[in-house]
Amino acid sequence: MMLVVAALVVWAVAWWINSRLSNGPSGDTRAVRMTVPVLFGLTVLAVWELVVRGLQVPAVILPPPSTIFTTLAGSIPILWEDFVQTFVKGALSGYAIGCGAAFVTAILADRFEFLRQGLLPVGNFMAALPIVGTAPILVMWFGFDWQSKAAVVVVMVFFPVLVNTVSGLRDTGAMQRDLMHTYGATYWQTLVKLRLPAAMPFIFNGLKIATTLALIGAIVAEFFGSPTRGMGFRISTSVGQLALDMVWAEIVVAALAGSLFYGAVALIEKAVTFWHPSQRV
Repeated sequence: MMLVVAALVVWAVAWWINSRLSNGPSGDTRAVRMTVPVLFGLTVLAVWELVVRGLQVPAVILPPPSTIFTTLAGSIPILWEDFVQTFVKGALSGYAIGCGAAFVTAILADRFEFLRQGLLPVGNFMAALPIVGTAPILVMWFGFDWQSKAAVVVVMVFFPVLVNTVSGLRDTGAMQRDLMHTYGATYWQTLVKLRLPAAMPFIFNGLKIATTLALIGAIVAEFFGSPTRGMGFRISTSVGQLALDMVWAEIVVAALAGSLFYGAVALIEKAVTFWHPSQRV
């Protein structure tokens, strides 16, 4: 019980420190804005460790963070192999194909009105399809290796990027388009010099949404058949073996990969749309 009391003390002390840092004279500095979330995360891990050990929670229910990180450090080759199979081969390839195809389709839908009217309702319908229903079908079509996982990712990321890109291309005002028409600009000149730059915030919204969908799709697809490697395969088999520390280690790797992927796209967005009001904060 002493460990539980210690957890409460750690939480109270960390709360006081975070409160002083956030509300202090240096609260708006970059160093404090980075320190507060790091300190908050370390506090959560410390409280988790103390409470789990203090209440003697079985490891098959919730292992302590120290056990998870020990497993993580001792399983680097396995985790790396799973990362390459799921993230690099399945998620990244599907993301590139799906987003690229969505962008080209959005340009065509913008050029031909009947495509826009026909595709967007289909996109809303496809976005509502449950991935646990479509993933087994795609695994049967494309086999058990990474190609079927990439196909699932393509289905998941295609329509969010398509809808956002089409919406962005229609965001320019009539006066702006009339001005380009007055200059004698062609459709493609107006597209490249006016409408695509204006659509970039919408396009990057779709790309950022797709980063999380891609990883989720690749992992879920592995539940329905995969080689003896991959994050989804490892999670499903480790649950069957009651090796929850390995499950949590895979979750940590997936969370880090997803966060870094999202951050990379956000950095590219900041460099491309530096002129947008949302980037001036």
